[in-house]
Amino acid sequence: MAKVELKARRVGLAVAAAGALAVGAPAAAHHGWSWAEGEQTTLKGVIQQVSMAPPHPTLRVKAADGVVWRVELGNPGKTQRSGFTAKSASPGDAVTVLGNRALDKKQAHMKAVRITVRGKVYDMYPERIAAN
Repeated sequence: MAKVELKARRVGLAVAAAGALAVGAPAAAHHGWSWAEGEQTTLKGVIQQVSMAPPHPTLRVKAADGVVWRVELGNPGKTQRSGFTAKSASPGDAVTVLGNRALDKKQAHMKAVRITVRGKVYDMYPERIAAN
């Protein structure tokens, strides 16, 4: 292989690697827990909407005080392994969510580790459930 070809190939690989890192950085930040409190809290309310769309299935939950929360469930694989599907809950169902709320208290946003709906418990992140 000629020197010029080899150099061009190396530059191309470096550019591709840098691009992959740049695209992957926001996704890694989104999927971490650094945006959420370490302490877990319980949210009770009524489901307004169920979405199974990527990157995370979510619930919109209206609490007793009227605030509508965005509740992220597990990643799609964890959500599926928990047994939760699009048919597991519907708007109007009562739900109890155990999870970690956003550090920014202005956001009604939390990451669920466990949800209970229709009397069934779905553990999204059983390894993260705090011992009572």
